[in-house]
Amino acid sequence: MLCDVCGKKPATVHLTEIIEGKIIEVHLCEDCAKKKTEEFQKQFNIADFLSELVDIDSLDEITLSELSCPNCGLSYEEFKNKGRLGCAECYSAFKDKLTPLLRKIHGSLRHRGKVPKLEMRKELSREERIKELKQHLERAVRLEEYEEAARIRDEIRQLEAEKTKKNKRSNKK
Repeated sequence: MLCDVCGKKPATVHLTEIIEGKIIEVHLCEDCAKKKTEEFQKQFNIADFLSELVDIDSLDEITLSELSCPNCGLSYEEFKNKGRLGCAECYSAFKDKLTPLLRKIHGSLRHRGKVPKLEMRKELSREERIKELKQHLERAVRLEEYEEAARIRDEIRQLEAEKTKKNKRSNKK
């Protein structure tokens, strides 16, 4: 399999990206993977992001270095550097530090949202599936996997036909 970016060298790095809730697989050669890593690091540094949200400098450094999760052993310093907690118990261990952070990011400590009606969820999932399949189709064509592309094309047509039938039924009512 060749690199999705340059199309010249064999892909040795395989990434799964989730962009706006859509899963995209990317296959890269070593050179393109290094470039992508450098771009990502320039765009986003989780430690800097967290430092800006929480006033870490005002906290006692000795206390922070001693603070760790009793379950997994992750220290608060490691969390700041990684941007990820080690286990569910970390939420309790770092509660005093995480509460202001979560409030600033989400505006609340509790998620409140709406759930679409059942019919709407089915329609949304069909639309999402069609979009996802179109991305897979583009990738299959780019990689010259024509049999896979034909299978995906047929699945898209089937889903679109079902959508059209449903719309016609809705219009008759």
